[in-house]
Amino acid sequence: MKITSVTSHLLRVPLGDKTFYSSQAAFPERNSYLVRIETDTGLVGWGEGGQYGPAQPVAAVVDHVFTPRILGRDPCEPVRIWEELYAFSRDFGQRGTYIEALSAIDIALWDIAGQAAGLPVWKLLGGRFRDKITAYATGCYYPESFHDLPSILTSLQAEAAGYANAGFGLLKVKIGLLSLEDDIARLRTIREAVGPHIGLLVDANHAYNAATAVRMGRMMQELGVLFFEEPVVPEDRDGYRKVRAENPIAVAGGECEFTRYGFRDFIAGGCVDIVQPDLAVCGGFTAFTQILALANSWGVATVPHVWGSGIAVAAALQAVAIIPPFPFTANGLPLLNQPVIEFDRKHNPLRDDLLHQRFELVDGCLAVPDAPGLGVTVRNDILSQFSY
Repeated sequence: MKITSVTSHLLRVPLGDKTFYSSQAAFPERNSYLVRIETDTGLVGWGEGGQYGPAQPVAAVVDHVFTPRILGRDPCEPVRIWEELYAFSRDFGQRGTYIEALSAIDIALWDIAGQAAGLPVWKLLGGRFRDKITAYATGCYYPESFHDLPSILTSLQAEAAGYANAGFGLLKVKIGLLSLEDDIARLRTIREAVGPHIGLLVDANHAYNAATAVRMGRMMQELGVLFFEEPVVPEDRDGYRKVRAENPIAVAGGECEFTRYGFRDFIAGGCVDIVQPDLAVCGGFTAFTQILALANSWGVATVPHVWGSGIAVAAALQAVAIIPPFPFTANGLPLLNQPVIEFDRKHNPLRDDLLHQRFELVDGCLAVPDAPGLGVTVRNDILSQFSY
């Protein structure tokens, strides 16, 4: 079997009145970069690369740099192809766009390899520890009227209660756009809305310096927050260590990190309690398995970051399925010793409508696909509708 074509797909959905904010910026649209790899047997694999920046540079790397090097290759050798593409580009592409492009290709190759073998990716990677995964809702972003705190608190109460009523046992909340006091007021409102038994997670999207993050962590302790994601900018390793040492809440991060080399320094440097590689950013499945081994050896939990289209969610389900308990106990509990999966709940047709299969929350969990490869198929009508 040989690769015969590689096609880039840039997707965009304007959000209009559904625009929302994190601490860093407004999100006026949802976008994804997908790659389609076809073989001479008719098998097709899909991958996703990048999450936040413009998709055109990632597409350019795939189209003009990597594609000529993989046409005619055997798609069932994803690890070998990964290492060869990385070795070719390491002098100028150790991070960022080149690794995002490599991520998309790698995910698509594993998709094809699974289909060729008649096996889901999780089985190719050694077997799953779970056939369903506890999901946490990512929501409670800021509206465009984020300066109007009374209005925010009213809408937050209804939104948070909706997640609890939908069956989520965990909820991740955005912080960092407002003052510490105003964000604590938001978190108190959310805690009141969901009750004492829903686990709260927070994500600052690197809004703070280390001293402020430590202060915020101490202020949040009374609310039972379970982890504090991206408290400082990704480059500030000393800041991560300070926050981890001085605040009482577990520190999570890594969605902006790349390959086993970046995660080696991030994990061994004592920066986090929970590491969050994104399959579409860190280097795909090939890099993920290496990062997972590093995290396990350092006693750091792995909970992948998930953001993007349905392809990104499908890849994450395959990856989370193979994560061993950390550590094993006779009674596995979500986040305590079992991984969970992020399930963003803001409007995104690229996640909810792009695939023939839908991700349905059942008893607070998402099922791991059993079909070969990623276990999902793309709807060409939705692909055409949102391509640009």
